[in-house]
Amino acid sequence: MSVLTWKPKSHTPGPLPTADAEGRMSLVGHLQELRDRVIRTSLAVIVTTALAFLFIERIMSLLLDLAGTHVIQAIDPTETFGTYFKVAFSVGLGLAMPILVYQLLRFLAPGLTRGERRALYMSMPFVALCFITGALFCYFIILPSALNFLLGFGDARILKQISLTKFISFVTSFMLAVGASFELPVVIFMLAKLGIVTYARLAKFRKYAFLLSFIAAAVITPTPDPINQSLVAVPLFALYELGLQLSRFARRPAAA
Repeated sequence: MSVLTWKPKSHTPGPLPTADAEGRMSLVGHLQELRDRVIRTSLAVIVTTALAFLFIERIMSLLLDLAGTHVIQAIDPTETFGTYFKVAFSVGLGLAMPILVYQLLRFLAPGLTRGERRALYMSMPFVALCFITGALFCYFIILPSALNFLLGFGDARILKQISLTKFISFVTSFMLAVGASFELPVVIFMLAKLGIVTYARLAKFRKYAFLLSFIAAAVITPTPDPINQSLVAVPLFALYELGLQLSRFARRPAAA
C-alpha cells in the first residue's frame, strides 16, 4: 500500500496590478495613490498645526480684537482649550494649503512631464501668497463690516453675550473660506497647464461664473445685506476672470 504525500504549493503573492497594458491606472492603483496623498497631507497639517500652537496666544489676541468692545465669554471649563486647539488647526490648515493643492493636482493629473512638474512646484508659493492675501482681505475688510452689522443689529437694550467657541468658529471659518477662494486664479492656471480645462471652455462658463460668484457669496457671507455679499462676490468673479486670462498662457498650441 503506497502512501501518497501531498504538499501544498507555495504561492507568493505578487504586487497588485496598478496599470493595464495601455498604461491606465486601475481602481486599486487610484485608491492606493489617494491613500498616500491623504497621508502626506495629514502629516503636513499636523506639523503646521503644531507650529501654529507655538504662536497661539498672539493669534487669539488678533482674532479677539475683531470683537471690539464686546465681551467674549467662555462658559464650559474646556471651551478655552478646545477653542485654542481649533484655531491652531485652522491656521495649520491654511499654512498647509499649498501642499493640499499640490497633492490634489497631482492626483487629478498623475502623469506629468518634467516641465509640468516644474510649473506645479513654482506655483506653490503663489498658492500660499493668494491664500494669505484672501485671509488678510477678510480680516481687514469683510469681517469688520460683517461683525459691525451683526453685533450692532437689534434693540440697544438687548445684552449680547457672545460665546468664545461660536465667535472664533465664525471668524476662522470665514477667513478660511475667503482665503481658499483667493487661490482660484492659480488653480485655474494649473488646471489649464495640465490640460484639464481650456481657455475656450472657461470663457463659455463666464456667465455662469458670475451667477455662481453671488451664490457662493450668499453662502459664505453670514449677513443678508447686499453690501457684504458684494464685497465677496465681486472679488470672486474678478479672481475667476484673472484665472481665465492666465489660462491663455498656460499651454502652447499643439504642433501641426
